[in-house]
Amino acid sequence: MTTFLGMPALPAYGSGNLFAGETFPAAAHRELGNAQLRANLGHATHTIRDKRQAVVSELPDWEQLRDAGSAIKESVMATLPELLEEFEKNFTARGGVIHWARDAREANDIVAELVRETGETEVVKVKSMATQEIGLNEYLEEQGIQAFETDLAELIVQLDHDKPSHILVPAIHKNRTEIRDIFLREMPDADPALTDDPPVLAMAAREHLRRKFLTAKVAVSGANFAIADSGTLAVVESEGNGRMCLTLPETLITVMGIEKLLPTWQDLEVFMQLLPRSSTGERMNPYTSLWTGVMEGDGPQNVHLVLLDNGRSAALADGMGRSALHCIRCSACMNVCPVYERTGGHAYGSTYPGPIGAILSPLLTGIQAEENSSLPYASSLCGACYDACPVKINIPDILVHLRSVDVDSKRGTKKLPSQMDVGMKAASWALSSGKRLGLVEKGLPLGRLAAGPDRKITRLPGIAGGWTQSRDIPAPPAQSFRDWWAKEHRDAGSPGQPDPGHSHEPSRDDKEAQQ
Repeated sequence: MTTFLGMPALPAYGSGNLFAGETFPAAAHRELGNAQLRANLGHATHTIRDKRQAVVSELPDWEQLRDAGSAIKESVMATLPELLEEFEKNFTARGGVIHWARDAREANDIVAELVRETGETEVVKVKSMATQEIGLNEYLEEQGIQAFETDLAELIVQLDHDKPSHILVPAIHKNRTEIRDIFLREMPDADPALTDDPPVLAMAAREHLRRKFLTAKVAVSGANFAIADSGTLAVVESEGNGRMCLTLPETLITVMGIEKLLPTWQDLEVFMQLLPRSSTGERMNPYTSLWTGVMEGDGPQNVHLVLLDNGRSAALADGMGRSALHCIRCSACMNVCPVYERTGGHAYGSTYPGPIGAILSPLLTGIQAEENSSLPYASSLCGACYDACPVKINIPDILVHLRSVDVDSKRGTKKLPSQMDVGMKAASWALSSGKRLGLVEKGLPLGRLAAGPDRKITRLPGIAGGWTQSRDIPAPPAQSFRDWWAKEHRDAGSPGQPDPGHSHEPSRDDKEAQQ
């Protein structure tokens, strides 16, 4: 097992909401039948995508900013143990308390105990992927503590007893009529005449939450960034709910993945340009909150930070996959992904959906986990996610890497070879020798499978049938290139040898004859 700062990385159990309940193909097939879901996702992702493109195009140095963000994150991963120790020293020197959690179970126990020490049974929450990852809300409920989400989209999902389906817009799979119905059903103080007009819905949520803000003694937050050289935490959000949670309660408990560090304040400048443009298509976040320890008489006086590993050390040890930890949770990759747009976030099963989830979840839990082994295949490898990523995470390359790890992990576990195993062995044998390939070309009756006047192969047997489920294959020509070459140059020298004075390129007449 890998270790981090002397702490052994725990096995996959206790990882929280990182595991899919079913394979991606099965879940995706089910979600594809939801026409309303596809309509909601298509509209939302296209809108966000267009807004992002408009504000990114304004910056002549956008690519240089991406390079800078990627370089900073690479530096963080290379020096993470030292940066964590520096951050701990500066955070505690300013009155904060650090707690280290190896997995979801430890993190949940720490947060629950901290809440119990205050004597409170309710907490308000700022939207946090880390707390969703560890299943904090569900755990607190088991302990008799109720957690209230204050982000509008998170509130919608919580009231509907649902799960988020997007990193930035958790309720992206719901339209405003569905949201109105949820409010009428779940908010006891909702106006029976509530309409689905967005400002009206926002005001209803605001009135519902205001009482919670003014009475809550404990808040739980995530963190977008942590500055090592000052011990500062940062949260960016759009609604002001974060500002309320971070300033009004007496106790503030933050749960943050260990990869969120930045070395200096100067580094934050880069990400304050990258993140809002990539996430909400804005030039800057409406609310950026930063706090450094405890300030007497101002804000929470009891400040805690739970630093969460939960598989991050294992991901860090993967030389190819470790760049997945560079993710700043902007969701740009999801908004351009054709697979996500059609299946939605729930098909991925884990807290992290979309292209980044297809690599991050298996890296955190281990690709050997059966529940997540299908996630690296949830991609067409079109590369749109790589082009959109503000810190240049090469998601397609990592997907291919994880697929190879998955295949290698299953070698020798099957008593009989699969069709793919047999096919690859046969291909290796044929392609390693020109003579063998020639024999295969003559022996395969592919031309006989072609049907119709356009000579298309519409159905292949066995595992090859996957190709013809959604496409036709042109029938091979009656004469192979190898045979054409031998015939063309037979009179010019030895059979199969080209005439030095003859062009190697087939003539137009030759091509037409082959067709």
